[in-house]
Amino acid sequence: MGTPIASDAPVLDVPAARVGLERARRCTLDLVREISDPDLERVHSPLMSPLVWDLGHIAAYEELWLVQRWGGERSRHPELAHVYDAIETPRARRGDVRPLRRGGAIDYLERVRERTLAVIDRQGVGDGTLHEMVIQHEHQHHETMLQTLSLARLAGWRPPERGQPPGAPDGYTGLELLDGPSGPVRMGADPGLARFAYDNERLAHEVTLDDFRVGRTPVTNGAWLEWMQAGGYDRREWWSEEGWSWRRESATAHPGAWEMTPDGWCEWRLAGRAPLALERPVIQVSWFEADAFARAHGARLPTEAEWEAAACWDADAQRQRPWPWGQDAGRAGRANLIDSGLFGTAGAGAQPDGCSPCGASGMVGDVWEWTATDFGAYPGFVAHPYREYSEVFFGGRYKVLRGGSWASHSRVATPTFRNWDFAPRRQIFAGVRLAKDA
Repeated sequence: MGTPIASDAPVLDVPAARVGLERARRCTLDLVREISDPDLERVHSPLMSPLVWDLGHIAAYEELWLVQRWGGERSRHPELAHVYDAIETPRARRGDVRPLRRGGAIDYLERVRERTLAVIDRQGVGDGTLHEMVIQHEHQHHETMLQTLSLARLAGWRPPERGQPPGAPDGYTGLELLDGPSGPVRMGADPGLARFAYDNERLAHEVTLDDFRVGRTPVTNGAWLEWMQAGGYDRREWWSEEGWSWRRESATAHPGAWEMTPDGWCEWRLAGRAPLALERPVIQVSWFEADAFARAHGARLPTEAEWEAAACWDADAQRQRPWPWGQDAGRAGRANLIDSGLFGTAGAGAQPDGCSPCGASGMVGDVWEWTATDFGAYPGFVAHPYREYSEVFFGGRYKVLRGGSWASHSRVATPTFRNWDFAPRRQIFAGVRLAKDA
């Protein structure tokens, strides 16, 4: 993960850093507590790490940044550096290395945390940016681990949830469009927003948008099912050349979490298989599928700038809101659910109090939303603190996703946060929001 360019205001003080670190660790341990050792240590998908690797990586990352870089101390585990380095040991190779097993990984987490707290007691946290980065990194791995668990479909495992996500009262499908803000708008992490931001979110800059329309909500399972029944995966005219090639080679014929049963379509959720909820956003679809769905409806995917403007540009005030709904990150009505222990998507339009200035709902914290934009640098970009966080991924190979998902902690899922992945990938909790030229 990258470190933000320093802002004028402190990101965290010592008490807030200690609380944030403790809460992130509690989430980590709660997530794996009921997973068996074999399930924790095996490779469930070639796209994902063994879950126990994530535990060791969380510890190694914290040791690097808060014990070594911030505290000026030497690593006590140099033999583990290459095992848990995300660049040296990419996902495809993590099943071949020998990470610590459950007991060793949890012991590693505990020993590193003891040293981190001793460093904080000795020298504080500075402006808190490194500590916020480490807290967010641990929460980001919670989402990665939940992606792994979604693909694994473990028998008998249930997430530590505390209720069910809300349904949708208004019957939205994702095909309803609103006027998006046009003209000159600002995008990116403006220092005036006074929050942590990664290097790829900088610098804030002005762009000019033509008139466009944007989906009121993400596209729902119901709308996707209708498209499938109309031949969505079989009609060549709705697919790009590259998308159609992928569709045929992969034999993809439905979203990744769906399964046909004698009783009809069902959807795999973390708690098991359930009847398809037509009002929930479609999830685990690739960029190619999202693009084909949009084409079939005479629409397209929003550009990254359009997405961010629809999420938080206040056209009346001519300024960028910190959050779609206003100033407060924790306001009731936000779409993010994992913070409340609700593991899954809400119904489309279920949080009307969380709408953006233009009226778009569920833009932060429900499903990641594919955009039409290739991942690249903003004007004035400076890699910090190392190229491997963002810069090595710039170019035409990766597409930008925005908004965060139900599995993205609210510290991470902000309107300016940029995620990226390959167009064929479907392990992310990603869906679709439509756009059109006005």
